[in-house]
Amino acid sequence: MQKSRTGGAGRELSRLPLVAALLFLCLTLFAAAAGADTLGRGGAGKGVVVVGGDFNYPPYEFVDHDGKPAGFNVELTRAIAEVMGFKVEITLGPWDGMRRALEQGDVDILQGMAFSQERTSEVDFSTPHALLFQSIWIRRDDRRIRSIDDVRGKEVIVMKNSIMHDFMKGFDPKARLILTDTLAEALRLLNQGRGDCALVSRLTGMYLEKEMGLKRIVPVAEPIMTQAYGYAVKRGNAEVLARFNEGLAILKRSGQFQEIHNKWLGVMESQPVSWARVVRYVTLVSLPLLLILGGTVVWSRTLQKRVAQRTEELAREVAEKQQALEKLRMHQDQLVQADKLASLGTLVAGVAHEINNPNGLILLNLPRFEEVLRGSQPILDEYREQHGDFKLGRHSYDRLREELPHMLSETQDAAKRIKRIVSELKDFARRDSADLTELLDLNLCAQAALRLVENTVVKNSHQVVANFADTLPRVKGNSQRIEQVIVNLLLNAAQSLEGSGKSIQISTRHDRFRDLVLLTVRDEGRGVEPEHLARLTDPFFTTKREEGGCGLGLSISAGIVKQHGGTLNFDSHPGFGTTVTMELPALRENASV
Repeated sequence: MQKSRTGGAGRELSRLPLVAALLFLCLTLFAAAAGADTLGRGGAGKGVVVVGGDFNYPPYEFVDHDGKPAGFNVELTRAIAEVMGFKVEITLGPWDGMRRALEQGDVDILQGMAFSQERTSEVDFSTPHALLFQSIWIRRDDRRIRSIDDVRGKEVIVMKNSIMHDFMKGFDPKARLILTDTLAEALRLLNQGRGDCALVSRLTGMYLEKEMGLKRIVPVAEPIMTQAYGYAVKRGNAEVLARFNEGLAILKRSGQFQEIHNKWLGVMESQPVSWARVVRYVTLVSLPLLLILGGTVVWSRTLQKRVAQRTEELAREVAEKQQALEKLRMHQDQLVQADKLASLGTLVAGVAHEINNPNGLILLNLPRFEEVLRGSQPILDEYREQHGDFKLGRHSYDRLREELPHMLSETQDAAKRIKRIVSELKDFARRDSADLTELLDLNLCAQAALRLVENTVVKNSHQVVANFADTLPRVKGNSQRIEQVIVNLLLNAAQSLEGSGKSIQISTRHDRFRDLVLLTVRDEGRGVEPEHLARLTDPFFTTKREEGGCGLGLSISAGIVKQHGGTLNFDSHPGFGTTVTMELPALRENASV
């Protein structure tokens, strides 16, 4: 009997290593399962990340006609999960509820939230994957609101707990807010006549406007703010956020992110402009412009004829009173000038906006063409090395590779010149006051202007002589405006030079007797005829019409100098050059800014 008990104990001892191994295996599997469960805390199952989002925020995230999550954010989330090797469960609902679900831990991450400094106390944000352009939406027949400052005191429609709701609470705490559960409801109420305006992101608003057939509403031209837009987790959930940041970086490097972006957001964004559309826009702008110009010319000539007839009648009646006749002629000149200014104001108001819209599209899309060219060039180069030169359209790739970047650059420069000309027209017509509180060193302004036009001046002149006073009193004004005046004077001087061996002289000095700071630009060019000297600052008067001058440069410059309390004086002798002196009042040392 004793021997039997000893044998049983031996068999029990021999089983201990097997039991220990099984116990170790169970503990290992449990630990692995627990580790897999740490990524997702939403309760959807081990290793599953619960992702929340707005059910009606197209084209970023929404529930489609089949009741399934769709949109840019949804496809991006699934792509990140695929490249990072984890599972996601996407649930969409009202935005207010989704924010509460994140706070309570029912969802692990929101796939789209606009960044604000205030929200960083509640959530941690990922690297942005989009930009939101927040806009003011108004009714077409009610144009009282043109900027965010006009919203104060109005009845404003915003989505509850949205970024615009947060913004309005800080911007105008006493505002009358109409809160909605969705952005679609906000735009629908505005379309039906409720409220004065709605605050909705521009891209989402355009999508909903088209989808819902809302005909009465439009966005205000300029967005009120631009916000980063990306993933958000409850503050401290660094592991989930790191996974999504890493996945987002991988998708951007692989190009898959851009494909998803183009699929969902590129449709609503501006498309490349075809030549047919360019011709159509130019035609639509040119015809009204020509009609307005034609009517303006006829009107101006008719008015001039009437004024001339009346002047002759008055001249015959008061021939013995020469002084009265001179005054009458002066009034006549003022009347013609006022007519030109009124015509210019009408012209600018009527066509500047229409010119800027298509030109803005050109300036917006040209950098994209350059980006596409840079991105495709290595692929095309590799294809050429393997197969030799080939045709793109009717042109060889070797030729296009050299010429296309220059063509795009020249087109962009031309579009910028259009924008500059329109801006100068608007500046001339508006004459708005600029910020004139800066303390200026006229020497520094002149040196900056010389650097800007150095290539042009050197190309037209053999010598530029600068003689700046060692110490100059400061001048109160706007440095950019003064630099604009000096640049214009230097360019005019360079364009007047003929032949070789000529020079341009620029100098500064302080006139202590009159307490003025003077800048002089003297050239050895062809000079100005005496009868033209008094008209140099008249709008649209130019002696360089055949060279493309429009006659606004000196007029705008004189207006800027006048805003600074100064004068622009001209002295010229045909064949011997021209001297232009800008006089600005010096700022006294004890003067307050």
